[in-house]
Amino acid sequence: MSILTVRNLTHGFGDRAIFKNVSFRMLRGEHIGLVGANGEGKSTFMNIITGKLAPDDGQVEWAKNVRVGYLDQHAVLTRGQTIRDVLRSAFQYLFDLEADMNQMYENMGDATEEELEVLLEEVGAIQELLTHQDFYIIDAKVEELARGLGLTEIGLDRDVDDLSGGQRTKVLLAKVLLQKPDILLLDEPTNYLDEQHIVWLKRYLQDYENAFVLISHDVSFINSVINLIYHMENQELNRYVGDYNNFLQVYEVKKQQLESAYKRQQQEIAELKDFVARNKARVSTRNMAMSRQKKLDSMDVIELVKEKPKPQFHFLESRTPGKTIFDTRDLVIGYDTPLSSPLNLKMEKGQKVAVVGANGIGKTTLFRSLLGELAALSGSVRLGDYVKIGYFAQESKHIPDRTCIEEVWQDFPHMGQAEVRAALAKCGLTTKHIESRVEVLSGGEKAKVRLCKLMNKPSNVLVLDEPTNHLDVDAKEELKRALIAYRGSILMISHEPEFYSSIATDVWNAESWTTKVL
Repeated sequence: MSILTVRNLTHGFGDRAIFKNVSFRMLRGEHIGLVGANGEGKSTFMNIITGKLAPDDGQVEWAKNVRVGYLDQHAVLTRGQTIRDVLRSAFQYLFDLEADMNQMYENMGDATEEELEVLLEEVGAIQELLTHQDFYIIDAKVEELARGLGLTEIGLDRDVDDLSGGQRTKVLLAKVLLQKPDILLLDEPTNYLDEQHIVWLKRYLQDYENAFVLISHDVSFINSVINLIYHMENQELNRYVGDYNNFLQVYEVKKQQLESAYKRQQQEIAELKDFVARNKARVSTRNMAMSRQKKLDSMDVIELVKEKPKPQFHFLESRTPGKTIFDTRDLVIGYDTPLSSPLNLKMEKGQKVAVVGANGIGKTTLFRSLLGELAALSGSVRLGDYVKIGYFAQESKHIPDRTCIEEVWQDFPHMGQAEVRAALAKCGLTTKHIESRVEVLSGGEKAKVRLCKLMNKPSNVLVLDEPTNHLDVDAKEELKRALIAYRGSILMISHEPEFYSSIATDVWNAESWTTKVL
């Protein structure tokens, strides 16, 4: 039975079309991977089927009484709420039922015999539902799932306003998993999760009885949990049975078959046009020429899809620095309280260091302290001679009304418009993207705009805080190649061993110096 049916969905932003007559059907228990390059409309599709965004045309139909859980990384967490409060709110509908039941108990005192019979029946139905939904062991379920995602180590009574980006994602993910909906919609759930909890989520989804749709650019993760692929490309949505690797094989075969058919048809069209041109004026062959013209006119012409521009990353390099990039003397990082023991770290020219470890233990804080953005609680940081740093932060603020061109121009006023366009195009952005406001771009497209600015500022040290978040498969591979080719030094936070293992000369585990209990 179909729990979600999408028919002839069409949508766009301004003159930029995202979908055209897209259809989609989901059955109970299906585990679907929704894949495609940055900007193809995966998150937009999620927003449409959840009703957050109205399509230009088409229908979205849910089966009756289907409960939907959506991991929205932009959801608001209210200051003053604890992690426990947020997780318990996953069961709000059950708390509401309990409140209704208690009100019915109060009403029984003044009820007539007939009214009492109705109330008892309703109370019994609610009581049965609460028991079936494990209402009376909610706190135990909250603790169990929080432990799986590492939230108990943070402290369930901690204010959500104090959380890091990764911790915030864990809270939102835990809440939606606790709801155990009939269909789970997950938009890049592994962003900001550390390795240990990506493994936990993988196991959870492998055992998940209900249906889910997963957007992810982590190939190994998506391969391990899904059995169907829906590929979004060029305003179309196509279904493939199997994992991502199987999809790639079938997709490549289909692409080659289409190219072969296109070449054959173009040859036939050329021959028909040539015959018509040579014979339409001769009386003896005019009928044959007209017949071939009719064939041309009625032919369903094959069109090859234009290849999307692939990103080409290249980081400009400044003069060679001195031997030491930085060293720290008894550096203690943190905000109100220490996040680390005294650190005596040293990085030298040519090192490419991956900093790993669980979320919330101070990796980003360390970077900000090294860069001078955050004052150390004690100790010191000394940068070496001629060090020129390029910094890619986890998130970056921008002015909402700026276009991509204006966003880059702000940092490079000496560049002409053609140069700015060329620089953005090299990052894999199309003309439509380049002329759009940054605000309407996907997470991956925004990351490419930021990478464009970083690449065009000469540096000899790159400090990268989870640079692969939101990037599609092609962009990740190109970024890896560019970082391997970069002759400067690199200090990088990453939770993806497949990404950093071929780049890093050294790996620093922040768990060895954190003061946080893990």
